[in-house]
Amino acid sequence: MCGIIGIVGNHSVGQRLLHGLEKLEYRGYDSAGIATIYNGKIQRLRAEGKLVNLKEKFLAHPVEGHNGIGHTRWATHGQPSEVNAHPHANPKVTLVHNGIIENYAELRHELEEKGYTFESETDTEAVAHLISLYMEKGLSPQEAVAKALKYLKGSFALAILFTGYDNLLIAARQGGSPLAIGYGEGEMFIGSDAIALISLTQNISYLEDGDWAVLSPEKVVIYDKTDQPVNRPIQKSHLSESGVNKGKYDHFMLKEIYEQPQAIEKTLASYLKEGVLSLPSLPWESLTRLTISACGTAYYAGLISKYWFERFARLPVEIDVASEFRYRGPPLAEKGVSLFISQSGETIDTLAAIEYAKSQNQTIVSVVNVPESSIARCSDVLLLTHAGPEIGVASTKAFTTQLVVLALLALKAGHSRGVLSDKDFEEKLFELRFLPALCEKVLLQEAKIKTIAQSLVNAKDVLFLGRGISYPLALEGALKLKEVSYIHAEGYAAGEMKHGPIALLDSVLPVVVLAPFDELFEKTVSNIREVVARKAPVIALTDNKGASHLTALSRDVLVLPETTPLLSPFVYTPPLQLLAYYTALLKGTDVDQPRNLAKSVTVE
Repeated sequence: MCGIIGIVGNHSVGQRLLHGLEKLEYRGYDSAGIATIYNGKIQRLRAEGKLVNLKEKFLAHPVEGHNGIGHTRWATHGQPSEVNAHPHANPKVTLVHNGIIENYAELRHELEEKGYTFESETDTEAVAHLISLYMEKGLSPQEAVAKALKYLKGSFALAILFTGYDNLLIAARQGGSPLAIGYGEGEMFIGSDAIALISLTQNISYLEDGDWAVLSPEKVVIYDKTDQPVNRPIQKSHLSESGVNKGKYDHFMLKEIYEQPQAIEKTLASYLKEGVLSLPSLPWESLTRLTISACGTAYYAGLISKYWFERFARLPVEIDVASEFRYRGPPLAEKGVSLFISQSGETIDTLAAIEYAKSQNQTIVSVVNVPESSIARCSDVLLLTHAGPEIGVASTKAFTTQLVVLALLALKAGHSRGVLSDKDFEEKLFELRFLPALCEKVLLQEAKIKTIAQSLVNAKDVLFLGRGISYPLALEGALKLKEVSYIHAEGYAAGEMKHGPIALLDSVLPVVVLAPFDELFEKTVSNIREVVARKAPVIALTDNKGASHLTALSRDVLVLPETTPLLSPFVYTPPLQLLAYYTALLKGTDVDQPRNLAKSVTVE
């Protein structure tokens, strides 16, 4: 979750560390800090809160040095505070850490018995003292790190400086906490992901699980978990500064909402070439069940795809949140297919679910946005979305591009299984070509959505309802509102409202209803009448045909293009995103960096 950057070279690093942390703040923003080494001595700055607080300290007290590390924190052990902020230090070792040291309590007890004093509540400080202990026994920094890594349990990434060593930086990775190595001219770099290194280098390699690396200005030596030197491929990063800037928009979230037509088009174009669908082959004909697992918004993308797979391919789908999947220990079909979805490709719960599926002899298919990610590398079949960098913590364009890939996959399965005829298959592929234009048309409703948001800003609770494929969209709409506005919101299947949630309805509880004019429309209208009878205000998202039925029943009606079960999630998603965005904006919350959240969830 936390962001790490490190530089070892021949130029002043302080300002550049801060610039790199700007690119990583989406990974955590409870506190931040940097440390450099100058004439053998450590200089350290830390600040509670967002990065701007650290920048102010740096302007007042700039640190010198050509070798340094930086960190932006999402709190796990210990509340957000300056004393808990990274880097953590003792007289010999200064380090930053992402992830969790699972045996830190045992380790802390042992170190305290040996006379080490702990200043913070974090698990990180124990690592610094452990390395220091080995150095006091005469080991070199490299030897001390290698020995300490054998003792540590958990999933983590580390970047370490050593007092007296101006040209040495050591990095280590274990489990699902990624680290990228950047290669420059007379300088070397590390970062939690390539985004942090955009302005520094385009030449990137990635540490594998168990790797640790020794960096100097002239070279990088990487060792595997057995401490043997290894080579990791160096590749060109295609990221650019413009891709991670807001441009003309006030917030990344709004920018990324408006980038959806282009992201959808790019993702479609990568799989649909001259009308021909190109996907890796999978044994669709012989499958008796498809297993899907993911977290958060990616889970809702999977839930939407369940409707597509079952409708268009008549393929039963079992879906579960990844954090529960492996602990439930579900029996999986021999030589089955398990599908995993993740924006970052580093989601620790999803990685753990993949490991369980592998133990059950599953073919692992992943839908991710980062080709170099851990999930991508451990999958048998990789299906890339092409959303580009997504900086806003609340997922928007990553979600819709996941839906593009899943829709294509479901249609391919349906055609392979003989459920969709050649004609039906071609017609539905043709339908998808209209998605970018449909999405652009929907975004023209921004002014109306902004007006509707004004009616939500004072709500304490909001209910989202939908039927059929609109039900998981209701869940996603509620999640978006919760994430960025801090208004409590819940999504329900509309038919389930009368089985409990109806008790909540009164004149001040807004109910957002997704009501496309489809085969379930009349049922949805009946549910809306139940809401109106309890005097709760209704906000209806529908189309022209539906609007004629709903205008008299609703406080607000947003009229969207008429659509199909294949296309409706793409039509109804952007309005839900904009509704959450403008509600949050009116409430004055931090839209891009909501409290307590982080983008890439690499801890359990």
